[in-house]
Amino acid sequence: MRNSTPTLTVAESKSSYGYKQRWWQVLVDVTVEQDGGDEKGEKLFTYSAPEDLEVRSGDILSVPFGPQTVGGIAVRPIDTLPPELPPEKVRSILDIITAGFFPPHYWELLGRVSRYFCADFITVIRIALPPGLLRKSQRRIRLKPQSLPNGFEVFCSPRALGVIKLLQSQKEGDYTAQYLQRNFKGAYQGIQELIKKGWVESYLETPKTTNIKQQKVVTMIVDGIPKEVSPTGSKILGILRRHGGELTLEQLKQLAEINNIAPINTLAKSGYVVISEREQLRLLSGPDMKPDRAKVLTPAQKYAVEKITGLEGYQQVLLHGVTGSGKTEVYLQAIAPIITAGKSALVLVPEIGLTPQLTDRFRARFGDIVRVYHSGLSDGERYDTWRQMLTGEPQVVIGTRSAIFAPLPHLGLIILDEEHDTSFKQTQLIPNYHARTVAQWRAGLISCPLVLGSATPALETWFQSGATPDRYISLPQRVNDRPLPTIAVVDMRKELQAGNRSLFSRSLQLALKQLSETGKQGILFINRRGHSTFVSCRSCGYVVECPHCDVSLSYHYGGENTLELLRCHYCNYNRLHPKSCPECNSPYLKFFGSGTQKVIEELSKNFPNLRAIRFDSDTTSTKGSHRSLLDGFARGEADILVGTQMLTKGLDIAGVTLVGVVAADGLLYHSDYRAAERAFQTLTQVAGRAGRGEERGRVIIQTYTPEHPVIRAVQIHDYEGFVELELDQRQELNYPPYGCLVLLKFSGLEAQEVQQCAEVVGQACENLMGAGVEILGPAPANVMRVARRYRWQILLKCGGDNGEVLEKLPLLRPFVSARVNMTIDVDPMMMD
Repeated sequence: MRNSTPTLTVAESKSSYGYKQRWWQVLVDVTVEQDGGDEKGEKLFTYSAPEDLEVRSGDILSVPFGPQTVGGIAVRPIDTLPPELPPEKVRSILDIITAGFFPPHYWELLGRVSRYFCADFITVIRIALPPGLLRKSQRRIRLKPQSLPNGFEVFCSPRALGVIKLLQSQKEGDYTAQYLQRNFKGAYQGIQELIKKGWVESYLETPKTTNIKQQKVVTMIVDGIPKEVSPTGSKILGILRRHGGELTLEQLKQLAEINNIAPINTLAKSGYVVISEREQLRLLSGPDMKPDRAKVLTPAQKYAVEKITGLEGYQQVLLHGVTGSGKTEVYLQAIAPIITAGKSALVLVPEIGLTPQLTDRFRARFGDIVRVYHSGLSDGERYDTWRQMLTGEPQVVIGTRSAIFAPLPHLGLIILDEEHDTSFKQTQLIPNYHARTVAQWRAGLISCPLVLGSATPALETWFQSGATPDRYISLPQRVNDRPLPTIAVVDMRKELQAGNRSLFSRSLQLALKQLSETGKQGILFINRRGHSTFVSCRSCGYVVECPHCDVSLSYHYGGENTLELLRCHYCNYNRLHPKSCPECNSPYLKFFGSGTQKVIEELSKNFPNLRAIRFDSDTTSTKGSHRSLLDGFARGEADILVGTQMLTKGLDIAGVTLVGVVAADGLLYHSDYRAAERAFQTLTQVAGRAGRGEERGRVIIQTYTPEHPVIRAVQIHDYEGFVELELDQRQELNYPPYGCLVLLKFSGLEAQEVQQCAEVVGQACENLMGAGVEILGPAPANVMRVARRYRWQILLKCGGDNGEVLEKLPLLRPFVSARVNMTIDVDPMMMD
């Protein structure tokens, strides 16, 4: 059995970054032997720093690894070595290739994320850096001929002489260390000898992506058009002159209307043009935007811009503006002086689907300095965008939660748009960080203002800023004095009593009919994708369930010529819909519940003249699909947009006059203390999509509980009244923002083993935690089994400061059995 090189766990240094340290943790991209195979990826290793090197966090280093020399990043200094690592086994850093490639505060931020959210430091690094940052960092050896003495052969070993001969065989006298070691035995020792003598230069190439994309460029190098050039050549040169003397080869072929490059090659051979290769950065591009000028602001907007641009150092402000109040224009005008001052701005949005519309507006205002960064980009696009950010040039980066780690050297402003959204919290992967919390830390570390914008701020944000005038900015009215939409609540119990069994109430049916007649557009919101929630046998009551999860399978059917599928929304297992009951063989299977597909089906039956687009995670799974669907709807290619919560986030289409909430009750009743807050935010946000043009919007909310406090508050646009009621309940139960929560989540393949482990850890919590910590559980998760793994959880509830709990959480790890996984979710957003 092979033992892997361990990923070292070390104590956090108490000294400041950059202080002369003996040992350093270095991030290296290597292949490490593991039991059962090799594992590739970035890992942390400990190296010693020579006396003559002043290593600082963020430096790009040259380090030995096995028989080769590789690139690494100095992450942080450590005071002591782990007990299992003797000092004589620690190898030395060879050289600093690029000093200060990352600023020290960047690693301090990652360290804080690691400590607070209870994740290994290397795990945090992996989610912060783009894939393969160091993958092609290559050590190169360059011969210094002027340093070779006469008769040098006598003064060096055969190994060193062999290296020199290899280098001399190459015109530039420059090879990668890997090439030398592969082609000459003993090259490593020979290289070290030559470096000490000063006869060769050792350097590291700037980190490059795995495959840098190249494009051919044609450059005109004559002033005029020579008479002897052919007509086709004259045409090509004329095109180049009109376009500044340079075009890409593909652009030139298209403009010159030629299919091959023979005429261009002829011009190159005659010395009239030069064809060269240049790197083509893989930056996410959008449609060409007509330049946009700053709009005239309302008094409230003007005050907001003045307030934000007047902020100095780290200050957090809440921009609380009703839907349609012009928050985006405030962002644009607040960012403009930041760019003028030579700094950059970072704008975070909760969903990838939000970026196309927002990016278009920013590009129209700021041009090609706008970058997009999110997980939906290819590895190459993410890498190249990341490299562009490191240049330090003024730019605007728009991205989802992971963009909070964007390496902008001169960051002047951070904005979280729709800051209330739960998508800013990472829940599926470790670390379970919240981008808002990380943004607060980052803004504090670099003395940068932070703006949190929302029409429905999170209760924690309202509690921090809403009652403090210096930290609160209000936009209470829509732009151009447009009124907020009218909201009608339909009691679906009365609809049923009147004999209406349709998905659509009579009020919504009439509104859809009028929509068809007037040529306006509408949105139908339902909080579930697919066709039906579950399938049940009417003969025996059997419900078709997922074999891997404790949930029913949802019915998916896209219409004629598509398969009828049953799909699990937790593990994505799917199977064909059975023709008869698997339990009793009865053919009487019935669909229960409704999703986006069912709404589309009902629309086509009852309103065949209305064209509909479905907008959910099933229809937006491919790259560019968000933009394609929304652009088509904005161009009027459909009358109705049917979708899930993705519709509630930033959608701004002037033609939408109607919003229908098909089933509001699906939002209200969840076993989670945040259920009411999320329901209010979702309903208010989706209602705000209506009436953004000249005509006032109309919203119809269908519910079986119209008397619910959330429904009442949404109907009269009463955010503050809802918040007051909800905060009273939170304070009584010591829930955030008054208390702090930590959720311990256990999972494993054996049900009894997971339960026993949770009980053991629960007892350890009783012994370790102080009297001020309330321990709820252990208890099974709401869905006890997901993807064949059984799940239990423990909820820790404490007062306003969770520092003591965080210090003791690492002490729980030894109580977790080897075959059970324990995830620590600090400040959880979901109790699933």
